[in-house]
Amino acid sequence: MKIQGNVALITGASRGIGKAIALALAQQGMKKLILIARDRQKLTEVAEEIEALGTEAVIMTLDLTRATEVNIAVAQLWRNHGPIHLLVNCAGVAYQTSFLRSKLFQVQEELSVNLLGMYTLTSLIARRMASQRQGIIVNVSSLMGKVAAPTMATYSATKFAILGFTQALRQELAEYNIQVKALLPSLTDTDMVRDLQLFRWVIPMTPQQVAQALIVGLQNDAPEILVGWQSHLAVWCQRLAPWLLELILKIATPPKQQHVVEKPSLLSRINRFCDSFFSRNMDSLLSPRKS
Repeated sequence: MKIQGNVALITGASRGIGKAIALALAQQGMKKLILIARDRQKLTEVAEEIEALGTEAVIMTLDLTRATEVNIAVAQLWRNHGPIHLLVNCAGVAYQTSFLRSKLFQVQEELSVNLLGMYTLTSLIARRMASQRQGIIVNVSSLMGKVAAPTMATYSATKFAILGFTQALRQELAEYNIQVKALLPSLTDTDMVRDLQLFRWVIPMTPQQVAQALIVGLQNDAPEILVGWQSHLAVWCQRLAPWLLELILKIATPPKQQHVVEKPSLLSRINRFCDSFFSRNMDSLLSPRKS
């Protein structure tokens, strides 16, 4: 892909991998970068860094889960700053918990941001790219889109889905001269993962390493961009010896957190006894007596 002189839109651009990709594209001579995230202050700081590199930066605070707002925003952006040549879907959230202790609101947020938000934005941009018969879409998946990780079931599911979505679009949009690629970083040292328990032996990458891998992948027209030797090793191990990879994952999984069981208070024990006592007596009164 020719980076110089083009326009790119990046979601999740206020921090982590999204921010690093924006800076890397600016260093490569991108004409204009449209930065989308929910934190205006951080977006402003990233925009200042980008403009110091000689690239124009446009910021927009947007919640990708609000489809109507996204539709309006894309129309405005395309009219004022388009056409957009490169879309990088980087926005995402992650929660780490055992499946049996997972909370529905966290599951819904991961699905809404990682999948539905990406789907909404991509559909709007892809239609416009198809009309100009040119464009590149990069969906940021993860190594967990190839190798599912215990304690990250929903996150892994969204990243597997992103890969399937990317592969399908690659076939469908090829006739419109639109390339669709997947970026698959392994664990990356960002704000999003600093509260997570790390898997044993996993060495976190830097956002800058991920961004540089994307630049190389764009230059080489790679459909899937695996980042780091650990990713390549895990994928090859899954193909050649899946039983070995499952064993490694079992050993590497963070230990379960111990949950302290609180003893019931005296009042709750009295209430429980009364409930049981009256329940038994009511059953005896209501049950028919044998003659």
